[in-house]
Amino acid sequence: MARAQAHTLEAIAAAMILVSSLVFALQVTAVTPLTGSTSSQHIENQQAAVAEGLLATADANDTLRPTLLYWNESDENWHGATDDGYVRGPPPTAFGAVLDDALSNRGIAFDLTVYYVDEEGDRRRLPIVDLGEPSDHASTARRLVTLTDGDRLRAADGTRTDDTLGDSSYFVGDADPEQNLYAVVEVELVVWRI
Repeated sequence: MARAQAHTLEAIAAAMILVSSLVFALQVTAVTPLTGSTSSQHIENQQAAVAEGLLATADANDTLRPTLLYWNESDENWHGATDDGYVRGPPPTAFGAVLDDALSNRGIAFDLTVYYVDEEGDRRRLPIVDLGEPSDHASTARRLVTLTDGDRLRAADGTRTDDTLGDSSYFVGDADPEQNLYAVVEVELVVWRI
C-alpha cells in the first residue's frame, strides 16, 4: 500500500512539474502584434520589392535625376526644406509624385537620402525627405546615379534653370573638373508601414 501511495505522489509531482513548465514557457513567449511572422515577413519583402522597383523605374525613366537636381542655389538646400534641412513630404517632381502615390497614399512612410563622397574621401549623407524614424521592420533599396557637369538644377516649380552643376554650389563637389562627370551618388529609399 505504501508503495502505491509513493507511485501516486510521484506521478502527481511529475504532472505538476510538467504543467508548471508549460505555463512558464507560454508566459515567456508572448505573442504581440509586432511579433515576426510569415505574414509580416511577406509584407517586408513586398515593401522591399516596391522600393527597389520605384528606384529602378525612376532611374530608367530619368525621373530620379531631376529630384536630385531639385536644389535651391540661394539657400544651398533642397527647395521647401525646413530650418533643420529636411523636406517633410515628396518634392513636386515626377519621382516625388510617384512616391506620394505609391507610398504616402497607401499608409507607407519613407525616407529618401542621398549619399556622396566629399573632397576628403569621407562618405556623407544628405536627407532629401525625412518622414520620421523607420520601424524595425523597414525595408531599404539603393541606386547609384551619375551626375554630369551639364545637368541643370531645378526651380521650385520643377522646371529647369540655367544653372548647371558645373557652375553651382551643389552639396557634392565636382569629382573631375576636367571631365564631364560631376559625381556618382547613391540614393537610398527606406520604407516602412505606419
